[in-house]
Formats: sequence, C-alpha cells, structure tokens
Amino acid sequence: MTLHFYFAKRFLRTVVSTILVFFIILFLLDMIEQVRKFGDSDAGFGTLLTLTALNVPETLYRILPLIMILATLALFLGLARSSELVVARASGRSALKSLASPLIVAFLIGIVAVGVFNPIVAATSQQYEVISGRLTNEGASTVSVTQEGLWLRQGSQTGQTVIRADRANLDGTELFDATFLGFDQDGRPSYRIEAERARLVIGAWQIEGAKEWRFDLETAIPEQNAFVADRMSLASNLTRDQILDSFGTPSAIPIWELPAFIDRLEAAGFSARNHRTFLHMELALPILLISMVLVGAGFTMRHTRMGRTGLMVMLALGLGFSLYFIRNFAAILGENGQIPILLAAWGPPIAAVLLPLGLLLHLEDG
Repeated sequence: MTLHFYFAKRFLRTVVSTILVFFIILFLLDMIEQVRKFGDSDAGFGTLLTLTALNVPETLYRILPLIMILATLALFLGLARSSELVVARASGRSALKSLASPLIVAFLIGIVAVGVFNPIVAATSQQYEVISGRLTNEGASTVSVTQEGLWLRQGSQTGQTVIRADRANLDGTELFDATFLGFDQDGRPSYRIEAERARLVIGAWQIEGAKEWRFDLETAIPEQNAFVADRMSLASNLTRDQILDSFGTPSAIPIWELPAFIDRLEAAGFSARNHRTFLHMELALPILLISMVLVGAGFTMRHTRMGRTGLMVMLALGLGFSLYFIRNFAAILGENGQIPILLAAWGPPIAAVLLPLGLLLHLEDG
C-alpha cells in the first residue's frame, strides 16, 4: 500500500508540473495573439492580460489527454532511470500492479476535469467572448433557447425587433406560432405581430396568418387599428448562418447545464446532435486519460539499459497523438451523423484502453 501511495503521489506531482509548464507556454503564446488581435483597439495591457487568462484554460483543457501522456512518460522514465521499477519488480510486483495507482489518479483527474474544470472553462470562455465582443463592437448573441421557446433578435437603423416562437425547423429559418415585437430607437414598443408561420428569405421574413397591432399611433386602443393579413413581409438582416452560429460551441455550456439545454434545443425544433456528441465526449474523458497512461507505460516501463529509449518515447508519443486525433475525427463523424453518437464518443477511448493494455500484457507479463 505504501508503494501505491508513493507512485500515486509521484504521478500527481508530475501531472501538476506538466500542467504548469504548459500553462506558462500557452499564456505567453496567447498573450502575443491577443496583442496582435486587439492591439489596434482601446484595450490596455491589463485588458489583454485578462483576455489571455480567460482564453488559456480552454486550450489547456482541450490538450489534457496529451498532457497526461507526457506526464506518464516523464514518470516512468524517471522511475526506470533510478531503477525503482527494477526494485518494484524484484519485490514481486507485476507491471499492472505498479500501474494501478497512476491509473486511479488519472481517472480521478478526469472526473475533476469534467465536473469542475469544465464549468470553469465554460465560464471563462463566455466572459472572453463578452469582453472581446465589446472591443470589436460585435453584438450579443442573436438566438436564445429557453423553456418558453426560441428567442431571436434583429436590429436596424429604425430600432430592434424581438422574435419569439414555440418551435422552429432545424436551421431556424422557419418559425411556428411566432411573435414579433418591434421597438424604436428610444426603446419604446412600436408594433406587435402574431403569426402562425414565418419563413426567413433573403432580406425579409415571409409571414403567414398574421395579425398586427401598432403602438406608435395616436389611438389609445391598439385593437381598434389591428390589421389581419394572410401574408405579409417584415424586413430582416438575419441570415441562416447567423442563427446557427449564435448557438455557439457546446464547450461554452457547463456540463451540468448541457442536458437541460439539449432538451430545450430539441423542444424548439433544432438538432442537438453536436451537443449530445460533446456531452458523451466529455463523459468519456476519464477513460481517455486512462488510455493515455497505458500508452505511455506500455513503451517506457522498461529499464533504460535495454536501450532504444528514444525510439520507445517516439512510438508512445506517435500512438498517443494518433489516438487523440482518431477521437477528434470520430467526434466529427458523430456530429455529422455518419456514425452513432455513442460509438463516436465511447468507441475510441475504449479501443485506446484495450490496445495499449494488450501491448503491455505482451511486453511485460507475456
């Protein structure tokens, strides 16, 4: 048990050190990028530091599996160089027993990363978008999905229009049971339109089954001048791409809120396949971290006197990077509907565990 705690503490210290090194490198690189991106704006040095600090956690979280395999290589190369692995073998411990504590630590790191670090990354990413949007004079999100339905916003030189619909088609260009609320430049309501159906075309909403109330007329009772029409048109500067892009990336939503957001998205009529794929990818992250530890250990749990250490390290890195990119490629296939979501999210991590485990059993205990 003492040896288990020793290996676990040694591995945890190596992982933390590797994360700190990557954080410093990414911080410096991202600082240069923020200066290049916002150097011509009114942003001061403090604002650029804030943007960098908000943007780095997302990158660090994305490369966590690669950090894990590098930490594993550093751990077992150090143990092999100091002959501690030889002593562990001489005491009758097999390779898998020596790997038990690092695997448990990797699994716990994965759980903490998904449960704690994921919401932090989502919050910092959202705050980064808000601050960068202010510096570039970009507006807020065009679309919002709540329990009451789908909400859109569009603006023009004459004012703003808020749109609510019970549901929509997959790309948000066709709304059902929609309400259009118009406001002038001073924020006062100017009209309201209730429609059975509204379809977005280039430059306008084509509205069917509409009833319009005007609030900018002198009459005190808008119902007296209410206008009913089978078809009418309302100018719009929205596009299909703007609507789809306004949902943002699934990584900007904390994992604890993601299931409810998926339900609201599907209730509004949109496809939540990207968000479901991301959710299962996050849940499978601890398994992926375990696979990275097995990959690193499979090539480096050997004495340095056996030679070819550099070759083994390169093979471990090559296999680790390959599994990482295969996972990302499977995620793309899952988002596009080419393969089932469960297979895309859980297939690569499970295969990544079985492959190095078989290699480890063959090389060490075979």
